[in-house]
Amino acid sequence: MIKILGFLLLYRLLGNPFLALIILLVVLYFVDRRYVGILPSFSKPFRRSRQISRLRLTIAQNPNDVSAKFDLARLLIERKRYSEAKELLIAIADRYETSAEYWVELGYANLKLGQLPEGEAQMLKGLEINRRAQYGQPYLRLAETFRHVDHDKALHYVSQFQEIQSSSSEAYYLAGSMYKALGRTEDAKLAFNESLAIYRTLPKYKKRQERGWALRSYFAKLR
Repeated sequence: MIKILGFLLLYRLLGNPFLALIILLVVLYFVDRRYVGILPSFSKPFRRSRQISRLRLTIAQNPNDVSAKFDLARLLIERKRYSEAKELLIAIADRYETSAEYWVELGYANLKLGQLPEGEAQMLKGLEINRRAQYGQPYLRLAETFRHVDHDKALHYVSQFQEIQSSSSEAYYLAGSMYKALGRTEDAKLAFNESLAIYRTLPKYKKRQERGWALRSYFAKLR
């Protein structure tokens, strides 16, 4: 109703329905990015491209800069350029042997390249070094990988993630989504309800961070 009233008001002021709609969408986008966080960031891909360019330049000027290579590999994984990322990671393996972050990134690249046993072993090696690496996100990546291959393994990794993120709306939303994908409808609904319950108990500053996940959970349980 508020959106319709906003559109009608803009239409009345501007006299152009298309311009009114564009302005309304822009306003809704900025409100979402400021207070909710459901819509994706349009600026993130551009920032990532600039970072990649800067890192490539840094490496060209100093081929021994392993930190720059690692950062570049992580950004390439975000861009889904897994083969290039893997090459960079393998080249710096001797400097990151004890890094949990290194092993989960290399493992994820291998998973996306279809090297499931190797990728799984590498991610688990990283999680053995630090079980809370990337706030438990590797467990969800493993669950996603195996949800069509091995349901029991996928559910195991979901439960591991929940143990780490036991007080996060995001964690229960993601777990609920995984349960739903696996056909566990009741478990999914329970997870979405738990996401909402956790959100209601959060302090004000934390609610702002988790609001988007709570809204996703609300709509997910209605479907």
